[in-house]
Amino acid sequence: MPMSNASPTVFKTQSFTHQWVAFAIMVLFFVIAPIWVYPIFLMKVMCFALFACAFNLLLGFGGLLSFGHAMFLGTAGYAAAHAAKVWGWNPEVAVLFATACSAGLALIAGSLAIRRQGIYFAMITLALSQMVYFFYLQTPFTGGEDGIQSVPRGKLFGIFDLSENTAMYMFVLAIFLSGFTLIWRIVHSPFGQILKAIRENQDRAVSLGYDTDHFKLLAFVISGALAGTAGATKALVFQLASLTDVHWSMSGEVVLMTLLGGLGTLFGPVVGAAIIVSMQNYLAQFGAWVTIIQGLIFVICVLAFRRGVIGEIANWLKKPL
Repeated sequence: MPMSNASPTVFKTQSFTHQWVAFAIMVLFFVIAPIWVYPIFLMKVMCFALFACAFNLLLGFGGLLSFGHAMFLGTAGYAAAHAAKVWGWNPEVAVLFATACSAGLALIAGSLAIRRQGIYFAMITLALSQMVYFFYLQTPFTGGEDGIQSVPRGKLFGIFDLSENTAMYMFVLAIFLSGFTLIWRIVHSPFGQILKAIRENQDRAVSLGYDTDHFKLLAFVISGALAGTAGATKALVFQLASLTDVHWSMSGEVVLMTLLGGLGTLFGPVVGAAIIVSMQNYLAQFGAWVTIIQGLIFVICVLAFRRGVIGEIANWLKKPL
């Protein structure tokens, strides 16, 4: 008898193997990169990578396009900065508090937004984000256009002094890897499979008995909470919380990061964030021309890599990444 084709279990095992290899390469890179690359730059990459991964969970796997994710990044930044500077909380408590604040905001915003679909959902999130922006612009505790400056990094668990860049780097790396593995677990869980089903055909998911609004709201809250974790960590790294992180343009940047790296892939947003942050850093000498250069590079990437950088690599390997 001729041998049959490989079973789905074999393909699934091979896919997980490729993902584990990619994960090992990513971890190895971030562990040894500080030897050659400025740690502050790498910490910024990891913060935005977590932000992009959180956004990708909502759009890439849930099919929900949000134009207001900056409100979660900025809210957590202000919450963590205020808790650390004014209340004197330890960094780990400040990050947890800020994450909870973003999760609460996501619950409120998501409860309103998921009542609509498509472009209407996106416009509602944008409108809510603008409301949050102007709220922080007028609220005294945020410092207005000056923001909250000189935020102390504090001591982790009251022991490790995060004013040292090495200690802060390990703290950020631990947060990033924890958030990434959580998203990885969610994507491969039954909940993640339901999200994909809703993305592909919501009416069919409803016919199968799933409460799609419940699952979309849960995905929105998880995405907002993880985006908040990224914002809180970024505020501690740069010791600053400002309006930049809650501005609508930041919501546009995270969309760009996700599309550039590969929508619906696990590692795409990390690569996309690294590319965007690198361009902002190394092209800063061109001043206002940076935006135009970024636009040209994005157009070229879209034409050459229609699935995103990691999406094209995954398609070439025929394995999901």
